[in-house]
Amino acid sequence: MNPTTSEGIRETQDLPRSDRKRIALVIQYQGTDFNGWQRQPNGRTVQEEIETAIATVLNHPVTLHGAGRTDAGVHAAAQVAHFEATGPIPGYRWATILNHRLPSDVLIRASAQVDQGWHARFSALWRRYRYLLYTDSRPNLFVRPWSWHYYHAPLDENLMQAALNPLLGRHHLSAFQRAGTRRPHAWVEVQEVSCQRQGPFIRIEVQASGFLYGMMRLLVGLLVEVGSLGRSLENFTEIWVHERRDLVKYSAPAQGLCLLRVGYPDFPFEPDVWFDTYPEWVLGSTPASFSRTHFS
Repeated sequence: MNPTTSEGIRETQDLPRSDRKRIALVIQYQGTDFNGWQRQPNGRTVQEEIETAIATVLNHPVTLHGAGRTDAGVHAAAQVAHFEATGPIPGYRWATILNHRLPSDVLIRASAQVDQGWHARFSALWRRYRYLLYTDSRPNLFVRPWSWHYYHAPLDENLMQAALNPLLGRHHLSAFQRAGTRRPHAWVEVQEVSCQRQGPFIRIEVQASGFLYGMMRLLVGLLVEVGSLGRSLENFTEIWVHERRDLVKYSAPAQGLCLLRVGYPDFPFEPDVWFDTYPEWVLGSTPASFSRTHFS
């Protein structure tokens, strides 16, 4: 019998609480070939891949609860999730066990047993996303899967930072919410914002209590209009303050977006496991000690 189906098999969450262990995972994935995080009837998803791997070990289906639901094509440097397990396998061993069963575009960085009251989604205090723009006029194969190649016009990162600053605080951001959400409101507590350039790369980061459906990609799409001088700072702010979703026309491509990390008041993992696992892009920079004269 297929362990990923529930027919005739009790799922772990149906067992007595005393027989269960709650296991937390820190997960990385390249979202290119996924239809998002959440399991769905048609299309490959991250949740389904990991649930299937866990089920092959436990020989019964499980439900994996994620901290956030990334869209199709979106990456994660440190997504967090948990599931219920029984048996003698210690929490820290699950990472190695699952990595032997997962495809090459999903990786468990670490695993640990947590208290039964701990929840990957509801215990989280914040989520942080990064969007990466590549602005060189020449394409680069090695950054294509991870960035939006935007070369149509110069981008002013200082203007983009100025546009982000008023978003700090608690605001109703329905202007940056795609249709189809089940969320009952659009209030978001934005905790940190930044827009920095490093050579041909512009890195946009937003940390918030939670994110609306499609929020970051719609936000970046409008922000690029400011950076390219196609929209004023004042107009950018007016659009989201007055909830003019009809004026937000463009959604940035999925491949530039990454769930960077998730924050908890009581996290069982060391910072080097989850805090800064997205590599810094330094392509295009040349050390001062290595000049063109080396080739003459």
